[in-house]
Amino acid sequence: MEEKKVDIQSIIGFILIGGILLWMLYNNTPEETAVEEPQTTEQVEDSTKDNEVAAQDPSAEPVQNDSTSLADAQRRLGAFGYSETLASAQGGTTTISNDLLELKISNKGGYIEEARLKKFKTFDSIPVYLIKDSNASLNLKFSTTDGRTLNTENLYFEPQLTENNGNQILSMKLKVSEDEFLEYRYSMRPGEYMMDFSVRSQGLTGVLNTAESPVLDWKLKGYRHAKSISYENRYTDLIYEYDGGDDDNLNSGDDEEENVSYIAYRQHFFSSILLTDTPFKKARFEVENLVEDEEIDTVFTKTFASTIPLDLKAGELNYNMNWYYGPSDYKILNDYDRNLDEVIPLGWGIFGWINKYLFIPFFAFLAGVLPSYGLAIIAMTIVVRIVLSPVTYKSYLSQAKMKILRPEINEISEKYKDNAMKKQQETMKLYSKAGASPMSGCLPALMQIPVFYALFQFFPSAFQLRQKDFLWADDLSSYDTIAELPFNIPFYGDHVSLFPILASIAIFIYMMMTTGQSMQAQQQPGMPNMKFLMYLSPLIMLIFFNNYASGLSLYYFTSNLITIGIMLVIKYVIIDEDKIHAKIQENKKKPKKQNRFTKKFQDMMEQAEQQQKNQKR
Repeated sequence: MEEKKVDIQSIIGFILIGGILLWMLYNNTPEETAVEEPQTTEQVEDSTKDNEVAAQDPSAEPVQNDSTSLADAQRRLGAFGYSETLASAQGGTTTISNDLLELKISNKGGYIEEARLKKFKTFDSIPVYLIKDSNASLNLKFSTTDGRTLNTENLYFEPQLTENNGNQILSMKLKVSEDEFLEYRYSMRPGEYMMDFSVRSQGLTGVLNTAESPVLDWKLKGYRHAKSISYENRYTDLIYEYDGGDDDNLNSGDDEEENVSYIAYRQHFFSSILLTDTPFKKARFEVENLVEDEEIDTVFTKTFASTIPLDLKAGELNYNMNWYYGPSDYKILNDYDRNLDEVIPLGWGIFGWINKYLFIPFFAFLAGVLPSYGLAIIAMTIVVRIVLSPVTYKSYLSQAKMKILRPEINEISEKYKDNAMKKQQETMKLYSKAGASPMSGCLPALMQIPVFYALFQFFPSAFQLRQKDFLWADDLSSYDTIAELPFNIPFYGDHVSLFPILASIAIFIYMMMTTGQSMQAQQQPGMPNMKFLMYLSPLIMLIFFNNYASGLSLYYFTSNLITIGIMLVIKYVIIDEDKIHAKIQENKKKPKKQNRFTKKFQDMMEQAEQQQKNQKR
């Protein structure tokens, strides 16, 4: 399928042409229509005001608009075709809200033009708006039987607000007559970020062109809510579920998928999600990054767009959906039991399982019993390091054995310095007799990778850390600042964070303890330069984590401090190198039964050595 590219010049051209057409229509409007405008305007303006009052006071009686005059006017102007010229369509909004969320729905277009989360503030203490000042739109584009293409964003809906058992129900109808209309229906429940949303038509079988599916376009330009624009942008994605459970995300570019169950625009800690009871047969997505230069302060992060064809059934529209405007909180999203937990980037496979079933519930428990989230991070780090301490012990024991065998390995290297194959063969024999292996130190480290990566995903996604302070950090979900720089350093930023500095120092000490023994042998061929790695790891932590969440740097700092302490205890209390040396010498004297793999490997080495001798002859 050929990709459709956005042509800015074409868009400008269409806007200019549309403006000229509107001007011509305005100047050619019949005089008799203009005479009737004042009465209709007054009716709709009054009803709009009454609806806004009803939204603020749920006990108020529902407002009944003069739909007959509106229907007559729309019929005179050709059904939907020119309703943008109606005097009854003077704009206005209808507000629905609960204790968590406030939405303003525009009478023009019938879509949400403002969404405010009542309990949250941005990094600079401004209320969190997911939608405001025309940064979002919802447009239903459809064709009529007389060959016209109409867009609901240009048409005016008649609002009617009612209350049922505490639920606020807003019906937005685009009428041809009392029994012929297109309806957007919003139903908001108390104490929830999610509400019901339906799109349906009635009596339009003779109006809607069944040969072309109506297309729903949903666009949103994401506002910046966090202090670090680069960090927030890293976790700002479009996520969609398809085929009954599979999910994928789009960070930039475009994509297309079938059988889509929901579409989520995640702005790191806040999300706007459209869900459907009947999966969309097809949907196309597009994401554009608006942060061209991370050094420049910006208002928006990314632009999201989804294009969704809607199927007609018996010539009518009937789709039951849901809107979610709220925090990207794992517990809230998971409680809806609609796979919305996949919106949170907890990692794939085993990494996500570790987070879902271990770290998230355990951290929630610690945060509930400890006085601060910073202490909860430290407590969880201590528990994780204690649980992994046997792995640390095995890793250090392997290093101790290799240190004891180092003189003999050096002798073998010197003796067979001109015969690399023989040197490798004799070294393997020494390892086998002594019961040591260089791989035994690597395997424990590999076992820790799933835990470390899971935690790396957990902390940036933990909504609970947002705007929680600890020590000098005023927000554990963002970077801490101890000094502001008068200039910007590439990759580093315009500030100095203390937690990454402390974590870098701890990593450097840890690397000195773990790589010092390896450097004593100075570099076997093919082995990485351990001294280089010893300086590289702390440098990466210092530079790239300067803009990361301080909670993540706090974890790494605490984790490495605890690991250093455990290693010191193992070295000076638990492990006796003299005993290890004596045990190795005993093992060397005993006949060592080789396993099948080791025997086959040695046979291969001997065969290769024999071939090498034959070639020399």
